[in-house]
Amino acid sequence: MDIVKPIRPTSLNNGFYVDIHEGFPEEEQEQEEERITTTEKSKEAKRLSRSFNRQVSLETGFTALKEESRIKDGKSALSRNEKSFGGFGSVNGRFNGGEGRKGDFSLFRTKSSLSKQNSLLPLRKEREREVSNRADEEGVGESVNKSVPAGRYFAALRGPELDQVKDHEDILLPKDEKWPFLLRFPIGCFGICLGLSSQAILWRALSTSPATHFLHVTPFINLALWLLALLALLSISFTYILKCIFYFEAVKREYFHPVRVNFFFAPWVVCMFLALGIPPMLAPRTLNPIWCIFMLPYFFLELKIYGQWLSGGKRRLCKVANPSSHLSVVGNFVGAILAAKVGWVEAAKFLWAVGFAHYLVVFVTLYQRLPTSEVLPKELHPVYSMFIAAPSAASIAWETIYGEFDGLSRTCYFIALFLYLSLVVRINFFWGFRFSVAWWSYTFPMTTASLATIKYAEHVPTVLSKSLALALSFMSSTMVAVLFVSTLLHAFVWKTLFPNDLAIAITKKRNGKEKKPIKKSYDFKRWTKPSFSFVSTITKYNSGNKDFDIDIEKDVRS
Repeated sequence: MDIVKPIRPTSLNNGFYVDIHEGFPEEEQEQEEERITTTEKSKEAKRLSRSFNRQVSLETGFTALKEESRIKDGKSALSRNEKSFGGFGSVNGRFNGGEGRKGDFSLFRTKSSLSKQNSLLPLRKEREREVSNRADEEGVGESVNKSVPAGRYFAALRGPELDQVKDHEDILLPKDEKWPFLLRFPIGCFGICLGLSSQAILWRALSTSPATHFLHVTPFINLALWLLALLALLSISFTYILKCIFYFEAVKREYFHPVRVNFFFAPWVVCMFLALGIPPMLAPRTLNPIWCIFMLPYFFLELKIYGQWLSGGKRRLCKVANPSSHLSVVGNFVGAILAAKVGWVEAAKFLWAVGFAHYLVVFVTLYQRLPTSEVLPKELHPVYSMFIAAPSAASIAWETIYGEFDGLSRTCYFIALFLYLSLVVRINFFWGFRFSVAWWSYTFPMTTASLATIKYAEHVPTVLSKSLALALSFMSSTMVAVLFVSTLLHAFVWKTLFPNDLAIAITKKRNGKEKKPIKKSYDFKRWTKPSFSFVSTITKYNSGNKDFDIDIEKDVRS
């Protein structure tokens, strides 16, 4: 049978030609039928495999049947494999020795202590070397030994302190097993010391300030709070030192965390707070310059952090800026207050200048939210109270250095007061979160604002200023009391204060690729774009034929 192809125009003598060739329709029809049969068989096999798909995790026993219905319902399960949740004591999905064993937490142990244990246990050393080699082959070892990028924390975590793993993420340690206490002890616990030590300064000011002399506050409250803050600092510091000794890899993970790195400034700020809030019955009026030694570690650490902000890279300020970054700034003002009280006025001016310059940078960065910055989740709103601490401390430091509450000091105080009011009117940001140590972030900025208000009432002794000072002091003290009782209940009664610290166990890279969204039948963009292109093609073809007809008419007339 002969098949005739359609007539096409040619530029050869403006004529037409017909392409005629011999075809075999029967053979082509048989090939087409075989291709359709093969396609239908492959589709049927895929459908059967999806229908009976069964996924069983290694340790949790979670079973997912019919993956299509699970995805349709919006319930996603974390992928379980040798790289996660089973610990590194399992090989190929089975635990060494053939028996169910708990997760191996030596992954985050200090290298020196781990090598010492391995030398005492040759069999364990051989087994862990085998597991380590397997982990390196699969790319898991790289996720632990190297630093995690700052953007990875924002992508994988959520919560008030970026301490909760998102549903689609995988971790390196078993999630359903209780971890060792030191691994569950975060650096954010120093926020408790910040709240208690700042309260000691507040009650010292209430008992000695002329603006609140009519209250007749006993100095024993200041003594009790100061001793309690000192006890909290010693106990938390001792516990965290043990964590540094035995689980230094976990401490490194916290240092690279964009939020928790700022809490490494907290112990030194607490020491300076204790020096400023020391009871009069324990120390003379003039402080000893030895107290300024606590500013040295803070200064060296901020040289490192500010250098990262300035030099750029993966940890530049526009990528890691968050409200907790004010902790790396407010210590400069606290150090300026301490230096001024011991008589080092020039050093106090230097620290105030450094702190104020970087406060402006952090404030503007957080306010304008550059397109290059990571998107902060809504749960970070509670620690937005950190905005209040830096301008309040700057106001107090300026008054301590120059001896008067002048224009610049009042400007910083009014900025802090406005930010305080802007957070109070948005009180709904601070509700609906589960209790955690991060809630202590409320107390330290509120107490600093109360101290600045007391200083303002001393220089502007009006009924309004004194009432405002009493109101803010009452609010901050009430908040500290409520959080202190809640912390004791969660720690000793309910024992829920220190859950598994999942933030330190995230992988350096996300396992697997993200699935692209499936285009549905009602995706109008998908179907309208070809139609428009088809119409444009027809239009171009018609216009081409029209020009061709005009050329033929011209040739005929000629």
